[in-house]
Amino acid sequence: MPSLQFVKIMGNVKFFSHSLKLPVGWQAPSGKDGSKQYGDALKPDEKMAVPQLIPPWFMPAEPTKYFQDSADKIGKEFKSFHDDMLDAIGFAHNMWKLQAKFSSIQIMGPSVLGQPGCLQGPELESLIKNAPMCAAYMGNKAKYRDAVAAGVSKCFKDWQDKVMIPGLPLYPAFAMFPGPMAPPMPNVPVPLIACPSAMMSRMADPTQMANEMKSALDGGIKKDDKDKHHEALFDALSTVVSLAFIIWLPAQQMMTVMGKGQIPTFAPPFVPAGPVMAGDNLPIPGHLMA
Repeated sequence: MPSLQFVKIMGNVKFFSHSLKLPVGWQAPSGKDGSKQYGDALKPDEKMAVPQLIPPWFMPAEPTKYFQDSADKIGKEFKSFHDDMLDAIGFAHNMWKLQAKFSSIQIMGPSVLGQPGCLQGPELESLIKNAPMCAAYMGNKAKYRDAVAAGVSKCFKDWQDKVMIPGLPLYPAFAMFPGPMAPPMPNVPVPLIACPSAMMSRMADPTQMANEMKSALDGGIKKDDKDKHHEALFDALSTVVSLAFIIWLPAQQMMTVMGKGQIPTFAPPFVPAGPVMAGDNLPIPGHLMA
């Protein structure tokens, strides 16, 4: 069962590329006396430090032990949230796959037409929020979680609602079937990427997903975040999710779509077989389970 495969290290590197420093707005004491007192306050082994979190998420404003410790501690918290949210998105996506289904398709002989909206499934937002990895979050952490869930869910829903089936030959046996009606039969498995969506960019473009997360975040948090840490975090998450989606789409097989339909030209013994006309399918969840 192919699932979203997250390259988490890419999110680490993407966040670090924003070159964020802690503490925010730090300026070393100036002047002869201030600089001397600041330098004398630190022991020799405190004036240099090595990052303990590799790759680092934040850089210290100065490479002193206390600033580096702070950057490592806060960086680990951001990394933990980043990894937990990716796991929660993967969990929600797996739950979506179990319930996803194609419906209202039109079968004409071996070919299948599906209008935009033929792929149906639950929205991801509540599934992400209630994932075991992050369901217990509280306070600002929960607000960040909710923003990520809303942003991913909105983009995924936009993609899903425009998925169509462009006349794919999913039922070769229906080109000439020997009977008055073709019973439910599974389709020929095809990669899901063969079903295009006009809103593919909503999932493939990390910028759009990051903007949706930003829009869903509590306004008070955005106002207080002077150095835009939330933008770097959303950029990192959306980059990893978009790449995982692009990898998943061609790997996911569309199968067990049970098609059926009547053969109006069937008239034995003169016409012992004919094509399925105006057929449809059984809209039962599980078409993307494999």
